[in-house]
Amino acid sequence: MTNQNNKQPLTPEQVDFEQKKQQKQELENEDNNVLNPGDKVDEGKSVSEKAQQVAVDAPDITGDHITVPTYFVTEDKETGEEEALHHVKDAEKISDVIRQARVDEDGERKWR
Repeated sequence: MTNQNNKQPLTPEQVDFEQKKQQKQELENEDNNVLNPGDKVDEGKSVSEKAQQVAVDAPDITGDHITVPTYFVTEDKETGEEEALHHVKDAEKISDVIRQARVDEDGERKWR
């Protein structure tokens, strides 16, 4: 599997304004059943829609602004099929994919 994160927002500037607005509204909603709206698993979304979903877009305790995608999109090298792995529900699979990564002499990540 390879990481296809080039489609995923990884900086605050890449997060869609509408998504930020929607998450803020959900946090203010008293019926919210999760601590973080970005943690919700929505099986009705396509892989490309999941790739754009952000779980965290906020400053951390150090003052750095953190952006965490909800899904880690990978591609199976043999089939070419993309899969969106949820950052909480599929954490073990994500760890397996990351373990497959190797870095060459130039610091470029190479995938098995």
